[in-house]
Amino acid sequence: MSAEKGLETRSIDPSEGIAPSAGRRVLDIAGALAGLVLLSVPLLLLYVLVRVTSPGPGIFKQKRVGQGGRPFVMYKFRTMRQGVGGLTVTANCDPRLTRVGKLMREWSLDELPQLVNVLRGHMTLVGPRPETYDLAVHYDARCRWIFDHRPGLTGVSEVRFRDFDVLPPGEEVDLVNYIEWIVPARVQVDAFYLSDPSMRATFQALWDTVRHVLGFKIPPLRVTPDGTVTDQPAQNHQQAHNQRPAQPPKAEPQRVEEPGSAA
Repeated sequence: MSAEKGLETRSIDPSEGIAPSAGRRVLDIAGALAGLVLLSVPLLLLYVLVRVTSPGPGIFKQKRVGQGGRPFVMYKFRTMRQGVGGLTVTANCDPRLTRVGKLMREWSLDELPQLVNVLRGHMTLVGPRPETYDLAVHYDARCRWIFDHRPGLTGVSEVRFRDFDVLPPGEEVDLVNYIEWIVPARVQVDAFYLSDPSMRATFQALWDTVRHVLGFKIPPLRVTPDGTVTDQPAQNHQQAHNQRPAQPPKAEPQRVEEPGSAA
């Protein structure tokens, strides 16, 4: 047990995991190559902008949990100041973010170097969040199935999950709340896609991501107290707080069809 936070710690046991289908892998290669070629100039400009606006490297490298729990090195544009400690959970209002880094996060531009990870087969275009080992070791046993899958550049939970649907108003996203409440709900939302990761569902997730980055409102998926995933929002923020389950929702890869979903 972690004496400081009261969170259980268990190592991540590696396995072969569950690879994307052949069709998804072809899409990964084509999408990553196209993105790297078409965005080559913006990628270079962003790299230079990071380097000249704050001390430190332009690219941030970090070991993340890959398919089957196996480690890989993930690439991102650096968004935080060098040599500043803090929580492993980062919020958009984190004071460690540089001014340029905050803007890049708002537009998800810091994630673009992960196209290299997609091309190399460490990541896929659509999948679960690539978690850090510092956080992954605290995952509950019911959520660890998520590590079987190859992590994604984007995912359903990245676009259609809202922290405030789980946390009460004004409560901070600290380590305990992240592990005990946000992770189970987010994993359940990812299960909405991973239970049937068809090409149709993959293209829908990519389209939702594009719309989200461009500022269009994407209806969130919400986990109800009984663990069901729904696109029906709580009537207000207080109702979302009142509906917070007494225990985190059971995160199993079951798919609940969304009315009008293209997936």
